[in-house]
Amino acid sequence: MNKITNVLAERYASKSMKDIWSGAGRIVMERELWIAVMKAQKDLGLDVTDEVIKSYESVINIVNLDSIDSRERVTRHDVKARIEEFCELAGFEHIHKGMTSRDLTENVEQLQIYRSLKLIREKAVTTLYKMSLKATEYKDQIITARTHNVAAQPTTLGKRISMFGQELLLGLEHLDRVIENYSVRGIKGAVGTQIDQMTLFDGDTSKVRDLENKIVSHLGIKSSINAVGQVYPRSLDFTVVSALYSLTSGPSSFAKTLRIMAGNETASEGFAKGQVGSSAMPHKMNSRSCERVNGFHLILNGYMNMLGGLAGDQWNEGDVSCSVVRRVALPDSFFAVDGLFETFLTILDQFETFPAVIESENNHYFPFLSTTTIMMEAVKKGAGREAAHEAIKEHAVQTVKDLRNGIVKDNDLLERLAEDSRLGLDITELQSIIDRGRELVGAANSQVSTFTNEVEKWIKLYPNAKFYNPGSIL
Repeated sequence: MNKITNVLAERYASKSMKDIWSGAGRIVMERELWIAVMKAQKDLGLDVTDEVIKSYESVINIVNLDSIDSRERVTRHDVKARIEEFCELAGFEHIHKGMTSRDLTENVEQLQIYRSLKLIREKAVTTLYKMSLKATEYKDQIITARTHNVAAQPTTLGKRISMFGQELLLGLEHLDRVIENYSVRGIKGAVGTQIDQMTLFDGDTSKVRDLENKIVSHLGIKSSINAVGQVYPRSLDFTVVSALYSLTSGPSSFAKTLRIMAGNETASEGFAKGQVGSSAMPHKMNSRSCERVNGFHLILNGYMNMLGGLAGDQWNEGDVSCSVVRRVALPDSFFAVDGLFETFLTILDQFETFPAVIESENNHYFPFLSTTTIMMEAVKKGAGREAAHEAIKEHAVQTVKDLRNGIVKDNDLLERLAEDSRLGLDITELQSIIDRGRELVGAANSQVSTFTNEVEKWIKLYPNAKFYNPGSIL
């Protein structure tokens, strides 16, 4: 049979992420939770023998997805099918006591989310580390900064990388808060009152509370939500995926900027040996990986909006109209963000610049890029600020027009300004401003240093992040 696969998972996501969300992986997580509940119930006095627990543990990894699927086609209930399968393998019927389906599925889904968030956090730290290395490498490389995609002032390539890295850093700080404050639903029963567990323990609320604490500890999540219904608040899913969207905004903006730089031939995402840019045009070296990063970011935006539609849409103690949306949106969001970081890390590894083209661009634009400094120097010599602004604007606009129309071949703005008495600056003074180009980048270098110092704090928290390398991307 020609089986349809999940494109995001099979083509882009890492093995670690796929393992968390795989069908077999989820089944094993569910069985681990059932066994953890049985053990907790046994510790708290319920009649569950060691033989029963060992029987279930011995078959925990025997996962036959086709058999479970066949059972579900009869029961039309996914959890009931998985209960029957596990019990038949173990030879007992002791799991799921006092539990409803959502005690199982909600907690396991949240565990998948939690583990995925931690995996992405480490990849974000790796990305920051590599961005800090690139920022340091290019901290003295002066380039033409652009606003509205129009030449504006000088900056450095290191500062540009730090700018996008700073946004990633802000996103990481937000993601970290989401992880540290993430709460699980816990074992709450059909409508959240824990009545079935209380019945099992003859109304002993302390044992019900102890059971809850043991399960939260098993999941490795710090706390459970106190008052919930059948499902945990779906606004929490929106919080998670919106954090992923925020986290990847810096890399996405960097990727879009690098696509523009590649078009200007000042930088490139790299072009591997044997790579083909176009089947029709052999010379093409497209920024396909950067385009992919932007595509992943758009996918996250779509899933964020889908999950936003579930927030504030629950009836009474809950329903499962959200089920089909979450089955798609949650795993695919993590496959997309994982693929984004895998791709972006590859871009950083293969990133290259073309200094000769950068220098040519700087020479072309530098008189324009220096106009704010020229204006300030004119003001210091007695010119009115607005008069100086008008004079420089007149000459700059005309120079641009003359260059574009081929009237002049070289940028002669300085000569034009030197001849304008409104500014009071001669050609020597104006050329001196241009020659001080390194000073015209202001605090760029110190901002790079501050950025790299902030990244170092995260590296100390996650030292292994320095050594992660992305897998081979298609």
